[in-house]
Amino acid sequence: MAAINTGKVGVGPGKARELHFSNIDEMLADMDRLVAAERAGTLERLGNWTPGQIFDHLATWIDYAFDGYPPSLRPPWIVRFIVGFQKSKFIRGPMPRGVRIPGISGGTLATDVVPLDEGAAHLRRSAERLKREKPTQKNVLFGEMTHQEWTAMNLRHAELHMSFLRPA
Repeated sequence: MAAINTGKVGVGPGKARELHFSNIDEMLADMDRLVAAERAGTLERLGNWTPGQIFDHLATWIDYAFDGYPPSLRPPWIVRFIVGFQKSKFIRGPMPRGVRIPGISGGTLATDVVPLDEGAAHLRRSAERLKREKPTQKNVLFGEMTHQEWTAMNLRHAELHMSFLRPA
C-alpha cells in the first residue's frame, strides 16, 4: 500500500477528526475509545500508522521531556531561533499535518510498530507521569517551558496523530 501524504488529509466527515483535548484525561478517554474500536474491528485509519504505533510515538515524545532527547534531535540554532517565535502557535495549536523533521530518517522519531495494548499502556503511563510531574528537560526547540506549556504541547501532538484514527 502506498504511503498517504498526511499533509493532504482533510478534516471532516470521512476524513481526519477535528480534536481538541482540554486535559490529559480527555486524551486518555479518546485513546480508550480508539482501543475499543480497534478491538471491535471498526476503527478507520486515515494515515500511515497503526494505533499502537501512534500511542507509542506520543508516549515516547512525552518521555523525551523527562529523560532527554536523542542526540540526533539537535536542531541548528537558526531553526530554534525562527521556530521559537511560534511557541504559542504550537501550544495553542493545531499542529500542522505532514511536517517532517529535517535530517531525521522517516521525518520523525519513535515510529516503531508496536502492538495496540503495548502502545496504549505506554501512553497511559507517560501521560499519567506528565499529569503528576513537570518535565525536567528543556524543550529541544523552545527551551524552558512551564508544566502547563508541556502539557498543552503534548495534547496538541496527541490531537494531531489521533485525528487520523476514526472510531465507528
